[in-house]
Amino acid sequence: MKGLSERQYAARIGLSRGAVQKAKSAGRLVLHDDGSIDPDRSDALRADTTDVSKSRPAERSTMKRPAGMRAVPEAALSGVSETLKENGLAAPPSTGGTTFLQAKTAHEVLKAQERRIRLSKLKGDLVDRDRAKAMVFKLAREERDAWVTWPARVAALMAAELGTDVGATQRVLESHVRAHLEELAELRVAFR
Repeated sequence: MKGLSERQYAARIGLSRGAVQKAKSAGRLVLHDDGSIDPDRSDALRADTTDVSKSRPAERSTMKRPAGMRAVPEAALSGVSETLKENGLAAPPSTGGTTFLQAKTAHEVLKAQERRIRLSKLKGDLVDRDRAKAMVFKLAREERDAWVTWPARVAALMAAELGTDVGATQRVLESHVRAHLEELAELRVAFR
């Protein structure tokens, strides 16, 4: 006998003998001429033909990752962990690498976030950043212009109440308003 029996191969991969027999009849195992199972080539063939999302956890642990497949970056999972925590769900553990289930969870959460953003945009809850900046700039300019013309409008009323010269009152008000506007001009709003 060159390879393993069904029972030996089942013990090796952690499945039942019936599961090995099904894989054998489906052509998912490599057999020697004597009917024994070539374990290394069979493992490779099973890894290539098995849908990992439909396999059991014990079976996943024995399967080698096919060439060309990479682990999910930890940065992606950490971003998803924050989202899961915000929604009251437990963050997936990421000890010793990322599992397919964690990656699938991350993918589903990100799709849900994208749909929520799209829905908020359709409802009008989200605004365009460039449009918001333009509106804030326009509002600030209008506010500044109103303050620049304010001394000319109220100087005569204040001079009459205080019994002073209108021109002198206007000059004092204008100097104080301009000084205050220069202080405000140094403030910058950062849009993220």
